[in-house]
Amino acid sequence: MAHGCDSLAPPVAALLNVSIFITILLFAQPANGWRPWAKSLPGNTSNLLFAGSKKYEGSSSFVDLKYHMGPVLTADTTVHILWYGNWRVPQKHIIREFIASISAESAPSPSVSGWWRTVRLYTDQTGANITRTVRLGSEKNDRFYSHGKSLTRLSIQSVLKSAVSATTKPLPINPQGGLYLLLTSEDVYVQDFCGQVCGFHYFSFPSIVGYTLPYAWVGNSAKLCPGTCAYPFAVPDYIPGLKPLKSPNGDVGVDGMISVIGHEVAELATNPLVNAWYAGQDPIAPVEIADLCEGIYGTGGGGSYTGQLLDGHDGATYNMNGIRRRFLVQWVWNNVVNYCTGPNALDQ
Repeated sequence: MAHGCDSLAPPVAALLNVSIFITILLFAQPANGWRPWAKSLPGNTSNLLFAGSKKYEGSSSFVDLKYHMGPVLTADTTVHILWYGNWRVPQKHIIREFIASISAESAPSPSVSGWWRTVRLYTDQTGANITRTVRLGSEKNDRFYSHGKSLTRLSIQSVLKSAVSATTKPLPINPQGGLYLLLTSEDVYVQDFCGQVCGFHYFSFPSIVGYTLPYAWVGNSAKLCPGTCAYPFAVPDYIPGLKPLKSPNGDVGVDGMISVIGHEVAELATNPLVNAWYAGQDPIAPVEIADLCEGIYGTGGGGSYTGQLLDGHDGATYNMNGIRRRFLVQWVWNNVVNYCTGPNALDQ
């Protein structure tokens, strides 16, 4: 095919290139759509409520997580944030501290950095582990909804392009050690939000953004669907009689976002270009290290049961500590022991 392309007349070659690009746009999908618990994903075993030992949350000999030889984030990583829409300062503080806590090994146990140690078990083809260092980078505000209050999966990339190419204070372009986190406020709807996803990650197309940059989108569900994307701090209507838990930082929407952000950052680290660590045969719809543990936050978790959590003196529910705050973050798959693990496990 490569030789045939060389012999095409220029107009035909151009038409073929356009056709290929359109095909990519039609069929390429973000690598992950996060939901609060299992929705019959192929290979997902997180509906197993209990096994012979509480240690084996989500464990299964049928999980075929493989390394597909692509790059992972072994270099020091910087998370750049694009705040899209109307964000309050206290909301930003919660999210900033979560990101800063990923590498804060001095935080009290069970800690966010303890959770990240499971992510760090994954390696590239040279045997190098995922980076220990994740830091908060530059931030940019898009207070005026430059692309409107209803975004498609593809227009998310246009929002990112605007941020990195802005004439004033653009986000830095860092393809090697940068992650880009696009966070939409509670009055913004994104394609498939609530009904199918609470967040997703992918990489930008050079034809749109100008660079291949790993990015994730996460939305604030406080107004649109808190029972779906901020569970267990809000409860869906189809679970009658279940009371919501008290969120650790007093903001149901943002406290719900924290777990989704953790989910996406963990998968960006281990599968940034959708060709590294995942289960299943289809790279277009991979089952990644956090997908395998959907809805599991503690020992015994699975299905719609979160597992054993921690209760603060103020009545708030959480499962790990940051630098100064507490968070509820979903566990991830441990490829060494072949089950979901977290720093708050009762049998560690």
